[in-house]
Amino acid sequence: MKKEEVIKRINPKFLEGVAHRGLHNKEFTENGLKAFENAIKNNVAFEFDIHLSKDNKLIVCHDENLKRTTGKEGIIADLTSEEIRANYKLFDGGVVPTLDELLELNNEQVPMVIELKAYNKNHKKLAEVTKEYLKKIKDKRNVLIISFDVRCLWHLKKEGFIRQLLVWKGDKYMFMFRNTVESVDLDKLLFEDRKVRNYSKKHFVNVWTIENEEDLNKVLPYADTITFQHIDKDLIKNSLKK
Repeated sequence: MKKEEVIKRINPKFLEGVAHRGLHNKEFTENGLKAFENAIKNNVAFEFDIHLSKDNKLIVCHDENLKRTTGKEGIIADLTSEEIRANYKLFDGGVVPTLDELLELNNEQVPMVIELKAYNKNHKKLAEVTKEYLKKIKDKRNVLIISFDVRCLWHLKKEGFIRQLLVWKGDKYMFMFRNTVESVDLDKLLFEDRKVRNYSKKHFVNVWTIENEEDLNKVLPYADTITFQHIDKDLIKNSLKK
């Protein structure tokens, strides 16, 4: 899909940058309700990750293991949502959120990027469950769907959302699937490749994850929007407007 077509189908707020795993910091743990509330208060689009629990609930967390953000071992796919709620807390004291809780908190006040995290070949089931949650979205311009597993995105082809294939330098060969979805979400290091730079001229491109001004300046010639963390949100916004 051409760049202009994608831009027409998304909330313009996406073009001001996307807070990676919420607007998190030392006080607010990534992918927690406090980090998302911080993004909402600051009127910033945010990205988050979803995993499928043992009882087919969508849990918001980056890793398949809860340890890094809670300090306690636990594979999400092996736990029910009730077990997670009863036995795990984020380092900021908050719960490990469900997608239901996050959708209720945001209520489409700011746009969201939803990353599907397939685990142990559950890509089809993950996409099927996600479809049901997506029915709650009132304005499809407010959501982008991303995944490293292109099969997740293929399963969501008919849902009417813009889908972006995540590609990182270690799996650069996945770029070959770019034309099977509407857009791409690229590792900042991929612009060393001329083919990638040329693609960005006519197609919508998000770049991740920008954490300093040096990297920001390197990707600005190619990025339509930027996923960021640990860098001033206004710097991102103002740089993208230029």
